[in-house]
Amino acid sequence: MSNYQSAIEAVQAIKANAGSSWDAINPESVARMRAQNKFKTGLEIAQYTADIMRRDMDAYDADSSQYTQSLGCWHGFVGQQKMISIKKHFDGKTDRRYLYLSGWMVAALRSEFGPLPDQSMHEKTSVASLVAELYTFLRQADARELGGLFRELDAAAPSNKAAIQDKIDNHVTHVVPIIADIDAGFGNAEATYLMAKQMIEAGACALQIENQVADEKQCGHQDGKVTVPHADFHSKIRALRHAFLELGIDNGIIVSRTDSEGAGLTKEIAVVKEPGDQGDIYNSFLDVEEIDVSQMAEGDVCFNRDGKLVRPKRLPSGLYQFRQGTGEERCVFDSIEAIKAGADLLWIETATPSVADITAMMNEVRKEIPNAKLVYNNSPSFNWTLNFRQQAYDAMVAAGEDVSSYVRADLMNADYDASELSARADEKIRTFQSDTSREAGIFHHLITLPTYHTTALSVDNLAKEYFGDAGMLGYVEGVQRKEIRQGIACVKHQNMSGSDMGDDHKEYFAGENALKAGGANNTSNQF
Repeated sequence: MSNYQSAIEAVQAIKANAGSSWDAINPESVARMRAQNKFKTGLEIAQYTADIMRRDMDAYDADSSQYTQSLGCWHGFVGQQKMISIKKHFDGKTDRRYLYLSGWMVAALRSEFGPLPDQSMHEKTSVASLVAELYTFLRQADARELGGLFRELDAAAPSNKAAIQDKIDNHVTHVVPIIADIDAGFGNAEATYLMAKQMIEAGACALQIENQVADEKQCGHQDGKVTVPHADFHSKIRALRHAFLELGIDNGIIVSRTDSEGAGLTKEIAVVKEPGDQGDIYNSFLDVEEIDVSQMAEGDVCFNRDGKLVRPKRLPSGLYQFRQGTGEERCVFDSIEAIKAGADLLWIETATPSVADITAMMNEVRKEIPNAKLVYNNSPSFNWTLNFRQQAYDAMVAAGEDVSSYVRADLMNADYDASELSARADEKIRTFQSDTSREAGIFHHLITLPTYHTTALSVDNLAKEYFGDAGMLGYVEGVQRKEIRQGIACVKHQNMSGSDMGDDHKEYFAGENALKAGGANNTSNQF
């Protein structure tokens, strides 16, 4: 009558065909193990989560309030705890909540070289390994939760069993989409394709790729970014699509990130096949000077523009410089061309978190691509408090309000925390995601590095108390007591690590001979 019962019956049929050597196999135990292992491969996860993202994209097109969100996670346990918390706080659902996998955090935290800057110096395979790790932990969260339901089912009175079985049959998985950062592709288009296959096979349904040069890639919030012509970048977008299609994930998602708004350099002069094509427009943004042939020096690189000989400004590094003030225009151009080349979503890095600035660029994109959608980095690299307080200050000035009690350059000062200006700024921060999703076409909001910062903050607080006068009270009051009262699942850390599931398996495999860890003397029973 139900999925669980049908699974038991299916195993019973298999057991009957196997003969007496399978007499000790309990069909109900096998059915439980199958339910706890819903996804057998990474490709099953990639397809399941791609379907979710496509449905969410359609829902957003119909109603911009239906935007999606994620937090960057640098370890499987972090991603697992995030999704357990989401289910706990939001009625057991995970709707429109994803995971983000940040290349920055992989470089800083997961490289065998040790901490590295975000410059694609970490091992190529470490990103795919983290995708697999995250899904291993999410699947374990499913198994743990279902294991608890099975124990409830065994202990329940007959009148309550149907309700528990309904929870089992309609269990909401912790497995959600991951948007995974493939940087600039870690090499040429073939390298990008090979990396993409590994990431998709690990379960990634959405790959984010940027238009910087692969060998000199920089963090989007640092200086010195170098972009590549569209022909180079689009070959990598097509490499991602071919990887998805080869593996049967026909609706895989490609996120095209352009760093052009803050990138003033390019490594190449684009190839021009005819006037007005992509290469010609790309080159039109170069900072050039008109010269005569006689002015050409040895080794100069020059080209024809509208019948005139021009020489692009070249740095000692060999890189070419774009004209100042062209970043937003180049960003819009890059975004439009990326969607035409097969990208599904856009990512624009901005200098500050400004609703007006993001909206202005996306309005230009949407003149040509009406349903263009953004993934936006609500970056910890922004000083959100200062930015929004300054925006509130400027709005007050424009409205003719009295700002004499504020010093614009000192608005981070805690003395302003209780002020009217601070309250206005905080409200704008609170509504930033809904505002930009409505005004600027942002489908997905993420914070790239939140768990990097929360880890550092929580460890700092614990170290200050535990190694200070508070001693053990620093841990008990600052951590354990809060875990208990907030219902944090991993306060029972033995259970979270899989001890109870291990006991279940011991019973399945050894019956009454099983030596279990979860008996009366287990100290976790205190919780």
